[in-house]
Amino acid sequence: MDNMTIDEFMQKIPSAFHPERAAGIDAVIGFHLTGDQASDWAMTIRNQAVTVDKSAAVNPRLTLTAATRDIMDIFSGKLDGMRAFMQGKIRVSGDTGLAMKLMNLFKMS
Repeated sequence: MDNMTIDEFMQKIPSAFHPERAAGIDAVIGFHLTGDQASDWAMTIRNQAVTVDKSAAVNPRLTLTAATRDIMDIFSGKLDGMRAFMQGKIRVSGDTGLAMKLMNLFKMS
C-alpha cells in the first residue's frame, strides 16, 4: 500500500466497505487531499453502498482535509484517525459524528 497512488487507493475503497455497518447512513463526504498527490474526492454512502468519484463533493455532510499519505494511513489502520485529528493532521468540517463512524465502515489491508 505504501507505493500505491491515491487513485489506486480510492478504487479499493468500495471493496473494503462493510455495508452491514452503514445502516441508516445517507451522506456525501468530501476529501480535500493535499501534498504530492493533491486532489478532491467525493464519497457517497447511501442504501448501505458506497461510491467514490474523483471530483469535489457537492453539498457534503462531512469534509475531511489532510495530506494524501495521512488519509491513506488512516484508512489502512497505520494511523489512528482520532490521534491524527488531535495532532492537526486532519481537519474535519461538518458532521463530526459521521467522521467518528466513518473509520468503522472500512477495513483496508
